[in-house]
Amino acid sequence: MSHSRDVARPYIAAFASRFLQMLQYRTAALAGFATQCWWGGIKVMVFAAFYGGTAIAGAGSQMSLAQAITYTWLAQGLLVLLPWLGDPEVGQAVRTGAVAYDRLRPVDAYALWFARSAGWIAARLLPRVALMAAFAAVVLPLMGLGDWAWQLPASAGAGVAFLLSMVLALLLSTAMVMLLNVAATAALNERGISAVATPVVIVFSGNLLPLALLPDGWQTALLIQPLAGLMDIPARLYFGQLSGWHAVGGLGLQCFWIVVLVALGRFTMGRTMRSLQIQGG
Repeated sequence: MSHSRDVARPYIAAFASRFLQMLQYRTAALAGFATQCWWGGIKVMVFAAFYGGTAIAGAGSQMSLAQAITYTWLAQGLLVLLPWLGDPEVGQAVRTGAVAYDRLRPVDAYALWFARSAGWIAARLLPRVALMAAFAAVVLPLMGLGDWAWQLPASAGAGVAFLLSMVLALLLSTAMVMLLNVAATAALNERGISAVATPVVIVFSGNLLPLALLPDGWQTALLIQPLAGLMDIPARLYFGQLSGWHAVGGLGLQCFWIVVLVALGRFTMGRTMRSLQIQGG
């Protein structure tokens, strides 16, 4: 047990130090929160118009208007979870050549980067989710806008499953960010990679539009692809659309993609590091 703690200590320290470092950027978190509230309000009005404009919109849909509104606030709160760009610390290390230091440390370089990136994501995610929940679940009802508010989960069990799914979503997002980190290391520039990743992540994670509102014939393929584990599966658990063994299957899908993407990230990082050449003194 003591040996395990000693092995894990540098990675826990890397996570904690990055997490605490990122928590210092309160102004950026508040600015991001204000922007997300603005866009969230616009999307809520669009959904209200869509569902209210025709009876067909709500009929047969896998998501009610109240669920679509809650999904919108949830998606806005979880926006920074989406892996559309690599860890900027890694990008800077690649540009300056400081990545060579990570190759020389007596630790697993992949695990070290993973811990740092997880801390970076978690520190940006938690304050914004808390602020969004306070605004959409508390302030809006007090303002008389209860119909546009963030609703509670379908049940206590759904809430627990959602929280577990969010832990897995954080790990899944970090595994995807690690692939972007490795790609940035290989290309020596992260901008082009982020430009390609952004639209794919926004659409297939369900951030732009809930995947449940897309055609029924696409649902199976949309559910099993890895990006669904970031937004769609947690939301389905929250609304009780996945329960019992279906909930276990949804959580299992997230675990499956974490294992696959971590294995892929380790393989590609190993190859990239072996071929990486550092120029300078």
